[in-house]
Amino acid sequence: MAYEPTQVLDCSGMSCPLPILKTKKAVDALEVGQILKMIATDPGSKSDMEAWTNKTGNKLLEYQQDGDKHVFFIEKT
Repeated sequence: MAYEPTQVLDCSGMSCPLPILKTKKAVDALEVGQILKMIATDPGSKSDMEAWTNKTGNKLLEYQQDGDKHVFFIEKT
């Protein structure tokens, strides 16, 4: 499914915990129901984002891997 993100956050080249911290800040600025597209290159980002969305209650709508890029669509709940 194609999601229309409200905001795109590119965390390419950043290591943990920076992608999580920047994602939290970006999601906090969104309104409920809006979608953040986050791009990361950190190999641990998939498990980090799954854990973060489970902990915060925000919804991980979709995860895609494109080469070394990990793409997440997160809905603020």
